[in-house]
Amino acid sequence: MTYSIVARDPATGHLGVAVASRFFAVGSLVPHVHGRLGAIATQAFISPVYGVEGLELLAQGEAPEDIVRLLIGRDEGREHRQFHLIDAQGRTAAFTGGRCVGWAGHLLGNNVSVAGNMLEGPQVVAAALHTYQDNIGLSLPERLMTALEAAEAAGGDKRGRQSAALVVYRDQDYPWLDLRTDDHADPLGELRRLYAVAQEHYLHYAEMLPTRENIHGVTDRTKFDRKMAELEAERSVSGASSASLASNKPRG
Repeated sequence: MTYSIVARDPATGHLGVAVASRFFAVGSLVPHVHGRLGAIATQAFISPVYGVEGLELLAQGEAPEDIVRLLIGRDEGREHRQFHLIDAQGRTAAFTGGRCVGWAGHLLGNNVSVAGNMLEGPQVVAAALHTYQDNIGLSLPERLMTALEAAEAAGGDKRGRQSAALVVYRDQDYPWLDLRTDDHADPLGELRRLYAVAQEHYLHYAEMLPTRENIHGVTDRTKFDRKMAELEAERSVSGASSASLASNKPRG
């Protein structure tokens, strides 16, 4: 009922998961990510334990293939499960249970893995993988969203569309970007809009947050305020409006 992609940007080490499904709030259960550790997507008959314990095993130094073996080895429901993961070195592993609803399967690539179940066919995961690999010039969030869009164009979830999510971690314990469309007629289009909103303000603010290396963060707003003014001026000159629904709402 879901297709997803987990990936690592080899240039930065950033990790991400993108997922879409005809299932409510898919982003609440499928993605599990931790900066400098890895990314996991658990789906089909979802086991959130795969995500939680998978990250713990990555923290203990276990390799992705060993994590797959350990998790499915003690789960009697494994044949109904599907999950895949990537570690901080870009190593991948995946499992698709034999009783997942067809079409179901996965493909592994260099620093990327794609998996899906209840799909129109194998072309869905193939389109996601090849599109991701063919767009190396895009940022990680853009590549992940473009891969989902290619999968949707190739047939996607055979039941239809409802929700989508995009999660990206840099090198911290908290997400750099965590977007969810929980219930929408066009969840991937809405995910694109949310990403556009994030670029207007949120991602610039995120650069000021405290980190392990700088627990104080940045509290001088001068540079941030200047950037906000520049972006507003650019929109004014071009005639573009904010992508935010809040910004477009009339004051009452």
